[in-house]
Amino acid sequence: MLKTHTCGELRASDTGKTVTLAGWVNRRRDHGGLIFLDLRDRFGITQITVNAEDRPDALAVASQLRSEYVVQITGTVQKRPPGFENLELATGEIEVIAVNLEILSEARTPPFVISGTQSDDVDESVRLKYRYLDLRRPKLARNLRLRHEIVRFIRSFLYDRAFLEIETPILLKSTPEGARDFIVPSRMHPGHFYALPQSPQQMKQLLMIAGIERYFQIARCFRDEDLRADRQPEFTQLDLEMSFVEAADVMALIEEMLIKLSATLSDKRIQQTPFPVMSYADALAKYGIDRPDIRFGLELFDVTELVRGSGFGVFENAAAAGGVIKGLCYPNGASLSRKDIDGLIEYVKPYGAKGLAWIGITAGPDASGRYPAESLRSPIAKFLSLQEIDGIVRASGAGEGDLILLVADDADVTNPALANLRLEIGQRADLIDPHLLAFCWVIDFPLLEYDGQEDRWVAIHHPFTSARDEDWSILEERPGDVKAKAYDVVLNGWEIGGGSIRIHRSGQQMRMFQQLGLSESEVDEQFGHMLEAFQYGAPPHGGIALGIERLVALYADAQSIREVMAFPKTATGADLLLDAPSPVEDRQLAELRIAVREQPTRAA
Repeated sequence: MLKTHTCGELRASDTGKTVTLAGWVNRRRDHGGLIFLDLRDRFGITQITVNAEDRPDALAVASQLRSEYVVQITGTVQKRPPGFENLELATGEIEVIAVNLEILSEARTPPFVISGTQSDDVDESVRLKYRYLDLRRPKLARNLRLRHEIVRFIRSFLYDRAFLEIETPILLKSTPEGARDFIVPSRMHPGHFYALPQSPQQMKQLLMIAGIERYFQIARCFRDEDLRADRQPEFTQLDLEMSFVEAADVMALIEEMLIKLSATLSDKRIQQTPFPVMSYADALAKYGIDRPDIRFGLELFDVTELVRGSGFGVFENAAAAGGVIKGLCYPNGASLSRKDIDGLIEYVKPYGAKGLAWIGITAGPDASGRYPAESLRSPIAKFLSLQEIDGIVRASGAGEGDLILLVADDADVTNPALANLRLEIGQRADLIDPHLLAFCWVIDFPLLEYDGQEDRWVAIHHPFTSARDEDWSILEERPGDVKAKAYDVVLNGWEIGGGSIRIHRSGQQMRMFQQLGLSESEVDEQFGHMLEAFQYGAPPHGGIALGIERLVALYADAQSIREVMAFPKTATGADLLLDAPSPVEDRQLAELRIAVREQPTRAA
């Protein structure tokens, strides 16, 4: 070994020991005949002192050092002089007096500063291009350690509960399961393709049919879809399946795991246990979204029926067209300037909302408990009756000093606009406690939703999710009313996992495929192996998948899952470090019998 200790290991109790350390030069301070080096490895930093009087040869080497040089030092541990301790470092009570110093590798000047916090301002494209340098930064190194600890905890937790860790294939069959597949051409079978797994969904169900009963995997998954902060083309999930269970069993297991994980690896406090459970319909009604952040209140309210026929055109037209009029209360927002309110109006427009109606309550109610016109600041109050205004105020729960904000549009516009506005107000009004972990379960999702572009029903989760027992009877007649045996676990407004009880009878699975518009030949071609397997005795089973990157990002207070991945892609799916994707040689394409068609150019 080129080192006897790590750079984060030595303490005052090691005083007098001769040690060898190796790592990167984090910082060098030259005081003439005395040079101080901060030597860094992934375990910490140790101060090295090189004195010209004692070791002129070592000082000569130290004089050549620059940031990020890789060096080995041998020396003696001693306590720092009184008053010179660094209490911010675990090794801050000691220093190592260098006896020998050797340069193992020189380093060019990095494209950004690695030590300290200055690199927080570095453009992300530069950080991704030089990711191996970015990962030397304390924050990213800490994130990777946390990711390791979380995965290790999960494995240990499941091992203790009789789960088998089983790897499933990466090269699979392309089947329609939701997102777009990454496809891989086969050289040995020209014109045929594998697909990279969007998830091991079919494989884990086949493992249940195989009698494994309790399976898990830290699985790599691939989806060729547009990216955002919490998406990458390749990602990792805890994939888990259990036989002879109902939804409550899977949820109880995951809840126990997340509670113990939080207690072990986080200093944040869980807001509520057992985790609150809400229906999909309630989540949309109260929060406008099926992954609500429940660390704070500000629930949405619906006044559609109250203002239907009010005479105010914006409200009347939305209600008549089948839309909704919903709102939320901005605490102490009545004093916002018109410019600030206009900013809120602009904030909701990217979500499809045409604007915001607003009512500011500037004074208290009168003797009857109502708010007269002179106590309101609003451009719409003159279009509404006192009864209608009173009803809106009561529905909102607003009081003196508060601002009521309303959106009138289709539900698929109103809900996301207000859901995002709620989060924005939560941040602006300092309503969100960053030290809370607010878990909740969302259940009773619709099994299917209608895709107007494709003119057919599609599965909200995937085609193997079971309907509730009482809803199978209405699958063909009223598919939009069928609820799924599905459940999502949400943390601080992020969906960190989703699962369901699966269909395990071939007849029900065939009905599901038919409802999705698949012909018998398509079912046989794409899913015949599953239907055949069901006929050999399939146990009732269900499972869940938790996104490892999302979970780690939340525990690490990271704004993007890219911050907890070693080598992520950009928002366009590019790998700036390796310059991928990239063309391949014609020889490789010829072996695969693939021709690349050039994009036609538009005539001038």
